[in-house]
Amino acid sequence: MTTQQQTSERTWDSRRTTKRERLAAARQDVDGKIVKRESLRGVLEAVIHPGDKVALEGDNQKQADFLSRTLAQCDPKVLHDLHMLIGSVSRSEHLDLFESGIASQLDLAYAGPQSVRIAQLVDDGTVSIGAIHTYVELYARMVIDLRPDVALLCASAADENGNLYTGPNTEDTPTIAEAAAFHDSLVIVQADEIVGEGGLPRVDIPGDWVDLVVEADRPFYLEPLFTRDPHGITELQILQAMLAVRGIYERHHVQSLNHGVGFSTAAIELILPTYGEKLGLKGKICRNWTLNPHPTLIPAIESGWVETIHSFGGEAGMNKYTAARPDVFFTGPDGSMRSNRVLCQLAGQYAIDMFVGSTLQMDYEANSSTVTEDRLSGFGGAPNMGNDPHGRRHATPAWLDLHYGDGADLRGRKLVVQLFETFQSTGTPTFVESLDAIKVGKESGMPLPPVMIYGDDISHVVTEEGVAYLYKAASLEDRKAALAAIAGVTPLGRSADAGDLERLRRDGLVALPADLEVDTSLATRSLLAARSIGDLVAWSDGLYEPPAQFRNW
Repeated sequence: MTTQQQTSERTWDSRRTTKRERLAAARQDVDGKIVKRESLRGVLEAVIHPGDKVALEGDNQKQADFLSRTLAQCDPKVLHDLHMLIGSVSRSEHLDLFESGIASQLDLAYAGPQSVRIAQLVDDGTVSIGAIHTYVELYARMVIDLRPDVALLCASAADENGNLYTGPNTEDTPTIAEAAAFHDSLVIVQADEIVGEGGLPRVDIPGDWVDLVVEADRPFYLEPLFTRDPHGITELQILQAMLAVRGIYERHHVQSLNHGVGFSTAAIELILPTYGEKLGLKGKICRNWTLNPHPTLIPAIESGWVETIHSFGGEAGMNKYTAARPDVFFTGPDGSMRSNRVLCQLAGQYAIDMFVGSTLQMDYEANSSTVTEDRLSGFGGAPNMGNDPHGRRHATPAWLDLHYGDGADLRGRKLVVQLFETFQSTGTPTFVESLDAIKVGKESGMPLPPVMIYGDDISHVVTEEGVAYLYKAASLEDRKAALAAIAGVTPLGRSADAGDLERLRRDGLVALPADLEVDTSLATRSLLAARSIGDLVAWSDGLYEPPAQFRNW
């Protein structure tokens, strides 16, 4: 048979044909594109096939929970061996799918509250991990080698033609929808409400990308993941914030940045209008941000520190506030914020000068990971933002401040900061000789240990003891010595050479509070611009509406 004959006999639209057959199998329970709520389980069993790759929207916060709860109720004799693609494995039914036999393989980016349970299920062989990705990496693979057969998504509203309004929590929905819709996969969406034609505030995703829509039994779940009550910020974290502002933000003139979620970074946000103001830094640092609308940024926004914020997702209770501040947030004519996780991750990788995150473990060479022996929490977007992207070409003062090389090799460097206390809340040292991730990776059959950020990407480490300027370290020995100098009474800290400390301080590899002229006596809660959720509400003129669990006044 000639090549021309083989080509003429080949079927080129098999996925399109299969999609038509899947939809036809559920037609009796569908009116146009609308699925009857009580028929959803039967529809899922009809259109999903055993062994399918199923992309289930589970983000940092936003969850297609009506679809995930219903999928978990399906018959394992009908649906089994599914390969789940879930950005954030955050809900119990995500793992119930594996315990019941409906799913067997998982590719993820983050596990969060399910990190302990998922570690147990991986250990006993119930869950087979393909890879722990970054968010961008996982969604990129959905258009390459992890193309979903079915995508289960959520939206704030849909019309009868399948057009979607995602509101302030767009997050990953368009990215997954596009990956599925343009590869002849099924796109099934739960909507908080279904309205008539022309009834949407705006169209975020066109109806011809969407195959089926069901009105959920309640609004999709949204976790206030980035909300930190100032009441929980300790004086130690305030000291760390002061060290970071003086030793990094001010020193390197950082204007564009990302903060990870945590009390230490919340402390930084809350001392900008007080400590930062005293240092005369307004307009000189922290002007442009990639991060969710943190409530703890409200005082800095209101006092004129912040120019722009582009967000991965929304934050519960912040919708009225973001709508009232369109100069700062990306909002549509309807007033709702537009978030986009992939675009914001790319901005966090290439467009900002500094990433500030935290970790559960750091080894003596500065490799870090949030995967430990009893927790498989994943990384989210930290490796995307927490690296020095060699594709960057635009220059800023902060980026150039860490320059290296000569001639054609001359380049700047992104600031990648790890900020943590020397001991975790459990009393275990954060600095460890060897990361648990190495053992976990080996026992789970991973080809590489799940390291979050590699040591050679980290430019600075901040603890309550001081700042280590790792980008200045000329050798692994210098890097370890600088870490030891700020490791406190951990085993690494106790190994530090007291005589070497003066050399490290003199050469600028380490700065202690005195070197930075940080008055440690000022590290009290009185330095915070807001000391409670109620204070944040007052700063916002009542626009911030905190979720019930944070209403503590």
